[in-house]
Amino acid sequence: MTIAIDFGTSNTVVTRWNGATQQPETLALPGLTLIQGQNPPLIPSLLYVEDALRQEVVVGQAVRDRGLDLSSDPRFFRNFKRGIGTPIQGFLPELDGQAMSFERAGQWFLNRVVAAVREVPLPVESLVLTVPVDSFEAYRHWLGQVCQSLQVEQVRLLDEPTAAALGYGLADQETLLVIDFGGGTLDLSLVRLDFGSQSGAKPLGFILQWGKKSLAESSGQRPRVARVLAKAGQSLGGSDIDHWLVDYFVETQGLVASPLITRLAEKLKIQLSLQSQASEVYFNDETFETYELSLTRDRFEAILQDHQFFDRLDTSMTQILQQARRQGLEMNDIHAVLLVGGTAQIPSVQAWAQQYFDSQKIRSSRPFEAIAQGALQVAQGVELKDFLYHSYGIRYWDRKQNRHNWHPLIKAGQPYPMTQSIELFLGASIENQPSIELILGELGTDTGGTEVYFDGNRLVTRSLAAGQNQVQPLNDREGARTIARLEPLGFPGTDRIKVQFRVDDRRLLRMTVEDLLTNQTLLDDQPVVQLS
Repeated sequence: MTIAIDFGTSNTVVTRWNGATQQPETLALPGLTLIQGQNPPLIPSLLYVEDALRQEVVVGQAVRDRGLDLSSDPRFFRNFKRGIGTPIQGFLPELDGQAMSFERAGQWFLNRVVAAVREVPLPVESLVLTVPVDSFEAYRHWLGQVCQSLQVEQVRLLDEPTAAALGYGLADQETLLVIDFGGGTLDLSLVRLDFGSQSGAKPLGFILQWGKKSLAESSGQRPRVARVLAKAGQSLGGSDIDHWLVDYFVETQGLVASPLITRLAEKLKIQLSLQSQASEVYFNDETFETYELSLTRDRFEAILQDHQFFDRLDTSMTQILQQARRQGLEMNDIHAVLLVGGTAQIPSVQAWAQQYFDSQKIRSSRPFEAIAQGALQVAQGVELKDFLYHSYGIRYWDRKQNRHNWHPLIKAGQPYPMTQSIELFLGASIENQPSIELILGELGTDTGGTEVYFDGNRLVTRSLAAGQNQVQPLNDREGARTIARLEPLGFPGTDRIKVQFRVDDRRLLRMTVEDLLTNQTLLDDQPVVQLS
């Protein structure tokens, strides 16, 4: 059975393919799931560590039911997805002799979710996981490591906005813009489904583990191809808004920031998506303290303005429309706009989208389920043609600025697999040089970006101006930088090695290294790293 998981910053959704109805089905997992009115079953992305040594944890709705999210207990974790794979500045506790990390918290959370599916009981033979558009390789690598411990035969990764487009359902040749705005990220993706494509692009999505063939491969039917035309994303979401609201109440009412105030602020934000004024009252029956918070929608929108919220939305929209125009697509060529995620339900966010597109084109009826249910489509004969979202380059010494800089080698937007290799010639820089090193990096987008960091005990984000883009070195560690050992030793003045790079159909960057002096092949199509 195929299970799809949309692991979100605020909420997580789990779906399966119902063979009897031939439809996706969202799972309600006992103890983990929150069911509110007509909303689909949601798992709050919360974790409480009872015993780190034994990996005994409380996950999801059970954390709230037991009130474990209302204190500053270091055993309680929220928003941990945002910290996975990022160079965080901050302190994480040691619990029961075990050093904690966001990666470890995320792994324990997903392990418990998959275990709960098996306890239903349902078999988990194939797993589809969704990832943010702007996630760096470190996050995807972490996800791959987690999957190795899950004992699942086949695992696929799929971009969250692309999954959302499939979840809403696409018509032939229809072009959709997906705005996926959840608790931690804003992801935009322009997607088109092509029923008539003759392409045999593989893999379906990005396959981490190979197992049984997909339905399309085994049945011989022609796959439908979801073509990703453009992507844009940044680390901005509902948890940032929660922090801004907490700061507002700290300043205006003299409150002390705490998990309780954060929870009340989150409730106010949700209420204001449905009404123009909201209030929350909390009474502590142990300390007899009373908290009463209220907020109008006008004041809420003013707080968003104060934090350049809509300017940041405009930045991502401009980026994706520029990518679309480079392919000859204008705004009128977009048939529909799909709003996905809890933050996309904020009325002012919907009003922002209407500044760009006619309201009749905007759909928001499936904000929480579309991603997880759409992810199931890659196991039902939908094939994904994708491109590289980030650029990749090599580090060099910039003599003018007297510092290291990065030279793009493979640019964002490059389709894969690559039909032609990229060649690079390198020489020794000193006499009797024993080896040549090369540091590869994953470059952030060229429109600035965001970084994730700690402000006290809160995980927040900061906008980066142009020229401050993040770079994630891929092999800057001992034993990984050397690409060629020179025998005989190298001397400056001439090219010594030729390096060829290509990206295969599994998004692996492969390297071939030839020694021009000895005519020996030192590396032959060696896989180096998986790209985003």
